[in-house]
Amino acid sequence: MYVIIMVHRVWHTMPIKGSATGMNVDNVKSFRLLNMYEKLSRGDVINKKQFAKDFGVSEKSVQRDIEDLRAYLSENYENGDEVTVEYDYDKGGYRLIKPERAFLTNEEILAVAKILLESRSLNKQELNRLIDKLLIQATPSARINIREIILNERFHYIPPRHGKPLIDVLWELSGYIFHKEVVEFDYVRKDGVASHRTVKPLAVLCADYYFYFIARMADDTKDYPTIFRLDRMANLKSTGEKYKTPYKDRFEEGEFRKKVQFMYSGPLKTIRFAYTGQSIEAILDRIPCAEILEQDGGKYILKAECYGDGILMWLRTQGENVKILDSM
Repeated sequence: MYVIIMVHRVWHTMPIKGSATGMNVDNVKSFRLLNMYEKLSRGDVINKKQFAKDFGVSEKSVQRDIEDLRAYLSENYENGDEVTVEYDYDKGGYRLIKPERAFLTNEEILAVAKILLESRSLNKQELNRLIDKLLIQATPSARINIREIILNERFHYIPPRHGKPLIDVLWELSGYIFHKEVVEFDYVRKDGVASHRTVKPLAVLCADYYFYFIARMADDTKDYPTIFRLDRMANLKSTGEKYKTPYKDRFEEGEFRKKVQFMYSGPLKTIRFAYTGQSIEAILDRIPCAEILEQDGGKYILKAECYGDGILMWLRTQGENVKILDSM
């Protein structure tokens, strides 16, 4: 993104050709390389003759630019990711070759944009900024198609009511989690009760339209994780203290996510329930930790180990299709 921003800044403040630019030779070459890289990155094809004409240089100069760009890409992409500039005979110009494992494809860009829109976890400013950055990575023709496909969803996007920017907080918390730093912050519950918390950070998860901060109380008064909504936190900072966790007791957010519903935490409990609805698949997708114990035709007996009462809340929304047998 830095390269692209620099290109646009120069583009709007300086003409391209001739000595009127006021730039020395090195600056002119740098600008030309930046412009070339921007065009190639967004999927454009560089015709050497036309590019030389646009910048008032020889085709040999453009060829040297291409070689310099190839050398830069070779040095800056490792692990066999062969990002380079090659001549495309069908299109009559040079284009950027990017391995699929290193860059998003057009199809993947559309999928990620759809997921962002469906999650409804970001305010409109952050959502639009992310989608615009995704679209820049698509090829020119695909960019037009993707923009049109998501146009209506994007226009009618309903952000969470809190409206707060969260990406920077998400990154800050991730740093504390990585370095195992005890943090403190002010918190306001949904009933308006305010408190000051000191915790050991464990993870950040996104679920049901919100980002959640998972932590253990610094004084270890609870033997299960506590869940906080990011948008209800304020004045976050490190206490300067670090904590250690034995490997066998490490927090596994993937396992935790499977065992929590509606992000309601609490003691771990085991639920047995009967299901007689039309889609057992929907139940297993909603409760990934559920295990089928018995099956008799269209009736299933299942068991699930979950934190808190969130699972009971969800099961009760299923009406006569679900009967809770026991909770321990």
